[in-house]
Amino acid sequence: MLTSLTIKNYALIDNLQVGFNNGLSIITGETGAGKSILLGGLSLILGKRADLSSLKDTSQKCIIEAVFDVSNYNLKSLFEAEDLDYESNTIIRREILPSGKSRAFVNDSPVNLSSLQLLGERLIDIHSQHQTLQVVSNDFQFQIIDALADNEEILQNYKSEFKKYKSLQKELNELLNFQAEAVKEHDYNSFLLNELLEANLVAGELEQLEEEHETLNNVEAIKEKLSMSYQLLSDEQIGVLPTLTELKNNLQKLKEYSPKYDDLFQRVQSSLIEMDDVFGELDVLQENLEADPKRLELVNAKLQVLNNLMHKHTVSDISELIQIKNDLDEKVAVTENLDTSIQKKQTEIDEKVAVLNTISKNIHDKRSKAIPQLSGQLETILEGLGMPNAQFKIDLTVSDHFQSNGKDVLSFLFSANKGGNFNELKKAASGGELSRIMLAIKSVLAKYIQLPTIMFDEIDTGVSGEISNKMGDIMLEMSQTMQVFSITHLPQIAAKGHSHFKVFKEDVNEVTQTNLIKLNHDERIVEIAQMLGGIEMSDSAIAHAKELLN
Repeated sequence: MLTSLTIKNYALIDNLQVGFNNGLSIITGETGAGKSILLGGLSLILGKRADLSSLKDTSQKCIIEAVFDVSNYNLKSLFEAEDLDYESNTIIRREILPSGKSRAFVNDSPVNLSSLQLLGERLIDIHSQHQTLQVVSNDFQFQIIDALADNEEILQNYKSEFKKYKSLQKELNELLNFQAEAVKEHDYNSFLLNELLEANLVAGELEQLEEEHETLNNVEAIKEKLSMSYQLLSDEQIGVLPTLTELKNNLQKLKEYSPKYDDLFQRVQSSLIEMDDVFGELDVLQENLEADPKRLELVNAKLQVLNNLMHKHTVSDISELIQIKNDLDEKVAVTENLDTSIQKKQTEIDEKVAVLNTISKNIHDKRSKAIPQLSGQLETILEGLGMPNAQFKIDLTVSDHFQSNGKDVLSFLFSANKGGNFNELKKAASGGELSRIMLAIKSVLAKYIQLPTIMFDEIDTGVSGEISNKMGDIMLEMSQTMQVFSITHLPQIAAKGHSHFKVFKEDVNEVTQTNLIKLNHDERIVEIAQMLGGIEMSDSAIAHAKELLN
């Protein structure tokens, strides 16, 4: 509920501070006194765009601040979603600077207009005779029926499952699109993969093959070098082994004369052992080295395959080819397994469809039971509001498609006259009738859900005293569970309020200002008497005013 409102430097308002209570608050004042200015200032709090013309003094900033008690509005999740600090007494402030720049704050945290509008529509509903489009909205009509059907919990469950269903559908579409693209590439990827598989790729194989190729390609030259090395080691005249053996024998004799020759002997002995080992390896290498044209041909062919593949895939190493092979293998496998994945996803969707069908049927059944109750209540209320022949024809049909609130298609038809044709609300009801229908609907809703503060702006225009009295009774009944404001020119409604405020103009230092004051009991008598009989109040007008207040 709105607990206080402060307006500074806005239009004809210099500095206005007023507090409000729960229940039904009446706002009266002569035409042109500034009620529209008050609503304009309040609408800025609700997220309406501002302009520089709103400033009373263009050298000073305009400040509009409202305090709301939101403890019963279940708004914590909204505050969290908008990244705002939640306070049970929430302060919304709007500033318009002389530069024309506008700023908004919720509990001192800066917010943009979209966040302010989102919060504002949960706090105040300003309704006038010219603002009846909501009642012809299909979403709003569903909201009415679902309130009576007590569908809040089941709708939350439906919306949760519907969100999962939409997510599964998106995943299926992505799989199908991927499959369509993958099939185009599948044959080519399979061809590339088979090429790599046939190559029997082994990490490090390229270096081994290149070494083997070098050996097989130069067998005769290697044999010649091995033979020469063998002779250099073993020739009896100049061979290294005979020479080292003779050197070793000489040093062996020397060390018998002195231990200082022993080190030389040991080093030569080690060299002889090493050369003897080299000699043995040369012998083995000569025996094992043979020309093998067939093997050379195979190695050449394998190297050609590997080099072609590396050139084709623009890589320089077999390990990179192996990685490409693995990637292709995965792509081909995914493509080949897509049918299974798609079928699995479709099964999940079918299961979700079954769940949604069950929930949406429960929603439909509860709505169907609530519709006669809603029609009856609305027609009873409208009869008291001067529309005795008002009739509603509300039909639900089940569509083939899931929607955000079930599978129902709603037909909300109305007839204002006996024997008249049923038609859509916007075609079947006049502006004044739509206002009374909206009042009836809001009064029914107030019994079932927590509505925000509602401000009725002269919706009683053009109605008789008897009907206005009934409208006042409806607003008074609504105010038992919510905060209601009524801006009115009718004394019958003004007398119903728990609180009564008057909007008026006054000249201060030759400057016209709009102000708002709360009337006490005696002031209310005067105000209602003037509403009944004009400025020159008669005794009967005063008596009538007292009677209305009592």
